[in-house]
Amino acid sequence: MIGYDIIKHIAIFNENGIFDIVLYHHEPYDGKGYPEGLKGDQIPLTARIVAIADSYDAMISNRLYRKGMALEDCLNEIENNKGIQFDPEITDVFLSLFDFRE
Repeated sequence: MIGYDIIKHIAIFNENGIFDIVLYHHEPYDGKGYPEGLKGDQIPLTARIVAIADSYDAMISNRLYRKGMALEDCLNEIENNKGIQFDPEITDVFLSLFDFRE
């Protein structure tokens, strides 16, 4: 919501879907999230895509307070949250980018 409040005056962001990403990329697929508790296809597609990309980046990246996860652990975490945190179809597409795992 804070990010949205910062950019809400930029009209083009409403027209091109940026607001949907900023507002809803923390809505987990199962509907138990925020800000509105959207579920499944109620969550805009762009937000569902960015949700998995943002989570991947957060897990894999080193932070001042912790080391990033190993790639395999990160991908397993994403797979374990398929249908819970992440859209199942988007999860399958995302994980297929790492098909060297098989």
